[in-house]
Amino acid sequence: MKMNKFFLVGSVMAATASLPSLAHANGELWGTFSGNVAVTSDYIFRGISQSDEGVALQGGLDWDSGKGFYLGVWGSSVDFNDGDEASVEIDVIGGYAGESGNFSYDVGFIWYTYPGADDSLDYNFVEVGASVGYAFEKASISGGVYYTEDNFGGTDEAIFTTAGIEVPLNESFTASANVSHYEVEPSFGDDYNTWDIGLTYSFEWVDIDVRYYDVDEDFCGDFCDGRGVVTVSRSL
Repeated sequence: MKMNKFFLVGSVMAATASLPSLAHANGELWGTFSGNVAVTSDYIFRGISQSDEGVALQGGLDWDSGKGFYLGVWGSSVDFNDGDEASVEIDVIGGYAGESGNFSYDVGFIWYTYPGADDSLDYNFVEVGASVGYAFEKASISGGVYYTEDNFGGTDEAIFTTAGIEVPLNESFTASANVSHYEVEPSFGDDYNTWDIGLTYSFEWVDIDVRYYDVDEDFCGDFCDGRGVVTVSRSL
């Protein structure tokens, strides 16, 4: 059973680094690029393993207009234990994000694609959503709602809601936790709740995230088991 990510809200953080800006000859800014690469002991999204409980390689490239609009592409190795129908996930992301004081917001879409998978499996789908956040003096909170009318595998509507908190412990350590609910059609599986909690340590060149994930249902067998995951990510 496949569960996917959206905007990486509450998922493992990936380091990004700004690359040189592009500009017109007259100096008008075109935007900036950032990128990231990561290796994780298990690609987890919405509490469910995407890599058959194995290691996954990941990476992404994003463009920021500097005026709120953004586009990006992100990829990961996957293993759904489906006879090697899909071995990679490529996502195209776009939207508009901004902030006002301590308040931030983000609205957009993500198009999930699985090159190599047979069209009859109907793996590809589009999800839209919105998230908000607020930064306090010693912590920040976030929440989001995400919707698709044709979920993975052609299983109709699905709604994912999530809330999270992040607490910097010092200049290098950050603790974070998330709790979420996934409402799906019976053809996809059972509605379920999922949560995660973890610590991220930021070195000069890499981030290391150690996190525990769990769900309250077992409809997808071992893929639903609670587990610890280690992810190492760095800027390009």
